[in-house]
Amino acid sequence: MAPYVQGFLPPYKGAMATVCGMTYARAAIFYLSDYGHDVMIQQYQLDEVTSTVLPPLVVSTIVQVINQPIVRATVTLQDPSYKHPNVWSCIKHIYNTHGLNGLWHGTTAGVLKTVPKYVTAIAVKDYAERSLPKPDRNSRTYDRDMLWRSAVKSSMAGIAGAALTNPLDVIRNEQFKTDFGLLKTTRSLWNELGYKFMIRGLGKNMIAVALPVGVTIFCTDMLIHLSQSSQQ
Repeated sequence: MAPYVQGFLPPYKGAMATVCGMTYARAAIFYLSDYGHDVMIQQYQLDEVTSTVLPPLVVSTIVQVINQPIVRATVTLQDPSYKHPNVWSCIKHIYNTHGLNGLWHGTTAGVLKTVPKYVTAIAVKDYAERSLPKPDRNSRTYDRDMLWRSAVKSSMAGIAGAALTNPLDVIRNEQFKTDFGLLKTTRSLWNELGYKFMIRGLGKNMIAVALPVGVTIFCTDMLIHLSQSSQQ
């Protein structure tokens, strides 16, 4: 039984830290972005573009900086050349090897990847919310139509966010492997792969990024719809 367990453990190393970190991060970004949008529109009478872009820009930057040590540790943990049993052990190794700054190595690429992803996803979500036709409340298929509308909106947002930031995801992960700076890592990838580095791992990124973002938006929409339906 032991070999079976050992054979299946490595893909899930650091899974709990990743799940917890990403769950609170997405919850904070989507909730505070919507809240900030409403405050900026209603209280400060700012324009729609500023109210849509500024809240996720600020919130996702703060969240990424806070999460960076966990992100660095979980990515490093998946490298077979490292034999650390858990995220905390990996964080201590990075700190002892590279100092405090090492825990935030790759932050620039991480911010450049994460912030545009959520800004784009939220902007596309809000655009779709304004543009997609709303089902007739008196229709017998109203609930089903709302389900499909939410599915289209969440898919648009998730795919747009993932596709835009895929090159930065490649650069960030390469930084963790090499400990090179942002520009040196980008030049190295370009010299090795040319423009193809920008689409490397795009399929996996669609699953790792587009799917969770889309599901988060979809589930949020459904909860709001159910809450509104119960109040009527």
